[in-house]
Amino acid sequence: MEPAPLSSLQEEDVEEREPAGEDSAFSAAAVPPRPATHQSQHKYAPLDWSAYFDEERRVAIPGTDDVFNVYTAGSEGPVVFCLHGGGYSGYVCAAVYLGTFDMFGQSDCVNANGSGLAEMLSMASRIKDKARVVAMDLRGHGKSTTSDDLDLSIETLTNDVIAVIRTMYGDSPPAIILVGHSMGGSVAVHVAARKEIRNLHGLVVVDVVEGTAMASLVHMQKILANRVQHFPSIEKAIEWSVKGGPLRNIESARVSIPSTLKYNESQGCYSYRTGLEETEKYWKGWYEGLSDKFLSCPVQKILLLAGTDRLDRALTIGQMQGKFQMIVVRHTGHAIQEDVPEEFASHILNFISRNKIGPNGVEIPGLIKKWGR
Repeated sequence: MEPAPLSSLQEEDVEEREPAGEDSAFSAAAVPPRPATHQSQHKYAPLDWSAYFDEERRVAIPGTDDVFNVYTAGSEGPVVFCLHGGGYSGYVCAAVYLGTFDMFGQSDCVNANGSGLAEMLSMASRIKDKARVVAMDLRGHGKSTTSDDLDLSIETLTNDVIAVIRTMYGDSPPAIILVGHSMGGSVAVHVAARKEIRNLHGLVVVDVVEGTAMASLVHMQKILANRVQHFPSIEKAIEWSVKGGPLRNIESARVSIPSTLKYNESQGCYSYRTGLEETEKYWKGWYEGLSDKFLSCPVQKILLLAGTDRLDRALTIGQMQGKFQMIVVRHTGHAIQEDVPEEFASHILNFISRNKIGPNGVEIPGLIKKWGR
């Protein structure tokens, strides 16, 4: 695949030329020199995961060469186990804590440098007393390494998640809520349907519906090919992700995008870590039969959608029969958890509170906010 042109991504010339003239207030003599750092580089600088998660762990699966990278935050309450979509990474669940900051009215203390995070994290600790987040880099994504990173079959991905949960928690896991976005939503459904995870109490699927997904597969190769494929810097990749790519939240992109890239030594630029275009033979398996499987999962369920047109017939009937809760999150793109993290976090925590999930039935008062539909 030929690299996409980089001309549109080169640094902007921040020095504007002004008309000559001794009396001009904007002449070169009157204007102080600009700092060397470009504003665009500053605005899109990466943010470190440690501001959002407590720990990064390497989970080695016994009897295999597979090692999965896992991020954790919090130490008490039920586990919100997050599965990202294709091409993303576990960093997307940093949005859960981005969301808790805004819910407590602390968003104004964040500037372009990411400063103010300490104050926000102190408020977020109140959430971490009630629930904990575990975010996994799936096979072929992020920092996970396996014997076959291109085997993204639904069976393999499902087995991976079950193996990680068992390795981390043994036979007595805490109360678990599976949260999956897009491809990760399909994996979450398949894990829940297997009924092999003890103490599984909830399933949250984010913006994936069988009918819509199956219909879009014929366009997927074209969509992947039309992405900008190479970036001169990580900052430019972050900038593209919010200007022409899938995200709308700059701060979330500054956390999540770097882990989706790798440095190409031969070309001297950054490219995507995950070769999704090479896994086409698995795509149909991700979504085929997903709606019926979702409806049959014997746990409390919620479906978060970016638009009402995404429901297929099976889910429309199931929703009318009260088999799951559906919430339409408006004014957002496909990556709901990154575009509106405060609303996303609110829905997750309300789900835990409403269903009293946890050791003694977790109650989180005051979180049913304007987001309810």
